[in-house]
Amino acid sequence: MKKTLITLSVFASLLFIGCKETKTTEEQPQTTEQTTDSQEVSDLSIYNLPSTWTTQDGKDIELKDLQGNVLVMVMIYTSCKAACPRLVADMRNIEERVKGKNLDKVKYVLVSIDPNVDTPERLKEFAKENKMDGEQWVFLRSTEENTREFAATLAVNYKKISPIDFSHSNIISVFNTKGELDYQQEGLGIDYAPTVTEIERQLSLIK
Repeated sequence: MKKTLITLSVFASLLFIGCKETKTTEEQPQTTEQTTDSQEVSDLSIYNLPSTWTTQDGKDIELKDLQGNVLVMVMIYTSCKAACPRLVADMRNIEERVKGKNLDKVKYVLVSIDPNVDTPERLKEFAKENKMDGEQWVFLRSTEENTREFAATLAVNYKKISPIDFSHSNIISVFNTKGELDYQQEGLGIDYAPTVTEIERQLSLIK
């Protein structure tokens, strides 16, 4: 596994992997040290973004409302029939494997790249279909502009190729409690043990 330093000020050009069956690619993770003495956010924090998002329960929130949690994030769309179900399965498997303390301080966040289709009602239905309706699961949608901005923050590239299909990067990102990007894995069905280890490390830093 190759590790690279990733900051929110650099939007890397990543391989597009659309919703088609493809071989997995190696992840490109990066790790950073975190202290929990202060929750003041840095310039690299996603909590600086002013965008408003709607959850699967129809509640409007800002990303800063998630502050204090370790965030595990992925961008999907619910009408995808190939790549996204595998990403969802990876997220569910990661959640099942994370152990240790402060488990109530991790949120698994799935952000829609197709807000026109993925209404709060559809996201809630999707969560139930995939047995992801516990409090640790958060589904978000916003405007197309906010979605595009947030995708750039995650270094996720996507492009609409038909009314029901997108080509997009398959990346799972881990953010520390201050909303700073800490770790990323790229690919489908890959070994996510390092991701689990990093989530547990971040949780262990919470006092």
